[in-house]
Amino acid sequence: MDTYTVHLAMAAVVGASLVAVSAYYMHRKTLSQLLEFAKTVEREREEISEGESAQHSKKRRDNYSRRKWKGYYRRGSASLPDFSMISGGIDGEEKRNGPIHVDGIPPGLPRLHTLPEGKSGGHATSAKRSGNLIRPTSPKSPVASASAFESIEGSDDEDNMTDNSKIDTTYLHTNGNAGPNLPDHINANGEAMQIAASSMIRSHSVSGDLHGVQPDPIAADILRKEPEHETFARLKISPSEVPSPDEVEAYVVLQECLEMRKRYVFKEEVAPWEKEVISDPSTPKPNPEPFFYAPEGKSDHYFEMQDGVIHVYANKDSKVELFPVADATTFFTDLHHILRVIAAGNIRTLCHHRLNLLEQKFNLHLMLNSDREFLAQKSAPHRDFYNVRKVDTHVHHSACMNQKHLLRFIKSKLRKEPDEVVIFRDGTYLTLKEVFESLDLTGNDLNVDLLDVHADKSTFHRFDKFNLKYNPCGQSRLREIFLKQDNLIQGRFLGELTKQVFSDLAASKYQMAEYRISIYGRKQSEWDQMASWIVNNELYSKNVVWLIQIPRLYNIYKEMGIVTSFQNILDNIFIPLFEVTVDPDSHPQLHVFLKQVVGLDLVDDESKPERRPRKHMPTPDQWTNVFNPAFSYYVYYCHANLYTLNKLRESKGMTTIKFRPHSGEAGDIDHLAATFLTAHNIAHGINLRKSPVLQYLYYLAQIGLAMSPLSNNSLFLDYHRNPFPVFFLRGLNVSLSTDDPLQIHLTKEPLVEEYSIAASVWKLSSCDLCEIARNSVYQSGFSHALKSHWIGKEYYKRGPDGNDIHRTNVPHIRLEFRETIWKEEMQKVYLGKAIIPEEVDK
Repeated sequence: MDTYTVHLAMAAVVGASLVAVSAYYMHRKTLSQLLEFAKTVEREREEISEGESAQHSKKRRDNYSRRKWKGYYRRGSASLPDFSMISGGIDGEEKRNGPIHVDGIPPGLPRLHTLPEGKSGGHATSAKRSGNLIRPTSPKSPVASASAFESIEGSDDEDNMTDNSKIDTTYLHTNGNAGPNLPDHINANGEAMQIAASSMIRSHSVSGDLHGVQPDPIAADILRKEPEHETFARLKISPSEVPSPDEVEAYVVLQECLEMRKRYVFKEEVAPWEKEVISDPSTPKPNPEPFFYAPEGKSDHYFEMQDGVIHVYANKDSKVELFPVADATTFFTDLHHILRVIAAGNIRTLCHHRLNLLEQKFNLHLMLNSDREFLAQKSAPHRDFYNVRKVDTHVHHSACMNQKHLLRFIKSKLRKEPDEVVIFRDGTYLTLKEVFESLDLTGNDLNVDLLDVHADKSTFHRFDKFNLKYNPCGQSRLREIFLKQDNLIQGRFLGELTKQVFSDLAASKYQMAEYRISIYGRKQSEWDQMASWIVNNELYSKNVVWLIQIPRLYNIYKEMGIVTSFQNILDNIFIPLFEVTVDPDSHPQLHVFLKQVVGLDLVDDESKPERRPRKHMPTPDQWTNVFNPAFSYYVYYCHANLYTLNKLRESKGMTTIKFRPHSGEAGDIDHLAATFLTAHNIAHGINLRKSPVLQYLYYLAQIGLAMSPLSNNSLFLDYHRNPFPVFFLRGLNVSLSTDDPLQIHLTKEPLVEEYSIAASVWKLSSCDLCEIARNSVYQSGFSHALKSHWIGKEYYKRGPDGNDIHRTNVPHIRLEFRETIWKEEMQKVYLGKAIIPEEVDK
């Protein structure tokens, strides 16, 4: 071997040795600094601790002396600072020196968490593994770092930890100073101090796992079901002064409004969770025969229409009305009372102040507890935003698919069924191929741009142009063929398209939808046609329920000569529903379909000018002019008939239908006042930003708002001006929905697209998104069994008692804050005399 090669090899050996020695000293110095930091922090904590006594200090010194005298210091790795092995020692060492005392820890070092007696850690081997090694902790974070120095033995009991690792509750007052009961890590100014090492170092670990990051003690504490033991900063902002006489007067008026709503809104006599007790926690099995009809007998009930409202009697000879409802004059009088309240200056000022305070309380809550909320979410196994249940609470069935899906379907039918007779126009039956030839189009010509169903700048404040986007390629005949169920082919194409959408929902598993489908009120047979289409095409999915939407188009039908008065529309809509309720055998398919119907909706352009109703309005049979009735006129007569129908269906053990109209997307504020009195939930509600009084009332009543920011962006309100984030901060019951995926969205999962854009633009956290998703399940009309499985067995209870973080991924911290603040507002409005049930409204 030549001299050059030898010299090169020697240089490599020397260089490697120098690097190894340098790494050794750097590693040892780093660990020594970490332990020295832990000692310093512990020493400072002991100095400021009031509970430290001289006797206790002497006892610790004695233990330390005994420990040192008996020679319990043992030598560890040469690269580690010297410290004692606390538990689980080697058998021979234990025999020589006797049992090792946990109390004998040198002063300054933190106490270590050890296994309880009777529990063994690690794998069963001939020689016991070494005990708990200290896991070094970074001074920047209370979460111990994952490294090979973690404990290789640990307890399976989450609650088995020292008291020092728990953080006390912080109470902050309006003056900005901390309350009298300060936790040890909060100073007098309410500022957080460094957490002691004893709460930072923990040896809880899975046996044999040297590298896994283990749950933090705070996270384990937050994850508990008992909210009173959770470690987070609770806000207690309660001014000491009593309300002024002016405020008391305003609060009394708000009380009256809330009590007025209770007189109108339908509530079941027996709550669903009282009717059906869920004992099996497994996934509810879908109905194997959703369209099976068993003949049911006709009841003796008798009904008749009087002044636009159906009255029900026990039998034909009875004169006693079974389910009375407030008459129109009473409703419009109450509506005018609400309108006077929302216009009162002192009440507007008070409500504006309360809403701003709600918003700031939530911001303060996030400043104090957002990290703990995120920590609790990380500690919840399996769940994240993607696999918590989300319901699209407002989506129109005719636009439930995206534009690419519709394009593929049209091309597929044009390729596979060109000779199918699909339409009758101008006295001629046309095949699908002939329809496209008449439009001078071929399948190869079609693309998304030519389909032209997507909303653009031209639709802003133009509801008429937006509705034209339902016509593929701008042709109403294509809409009739592909997007209607009452056509020449009896809606077969729409049925097949709907099944494909159902299949996409089933594949996503965690997304559900409530599709709105239209009943126009032009003729009574519409109900049977609709039910026949649903049953014959077997349109059923465990991920889908239906709502019936009623377009407010009386003026068009009147001009066309289809109806003579508004009474005709009410007859066509509600008489078949009462007939099938009294005698299911009269409309068997409709009876089966109504089991899947959960709501009634009112739809159309709210921006059209209208006259505000007077206290005394013409009855529906007197409304024979060509003008469309006001929104609140529609609302009353739909609500009154639906209220009576629900009472009758409930008395017979049938499913009920909630009133969930569009309201507050545009137009006058009295739309929202009318739905405040009558509706369970509403769609949109963005005009609440114009009325602080109504917004505060909607908050107190927790009326659900199914908001669609992307849809509003295309029609009435720019995205950055949408009030959704403000409503959410203030605690209104809001959820996100898609409205019209065909016109609005671009992806295969429009609901996730809605959430993702909202999260990006408004910087919503994972906890925020999961809370909104949980709200959507609450607002939805899915069954009690499904809600129990999706968001927890006791979902109907208020606050954290009704939350299951393992299903919702919403920390108890968030829900306890929401419940606490809402109860405080209710007590303030009711002047300390509010009676709040433990369960949510039925």
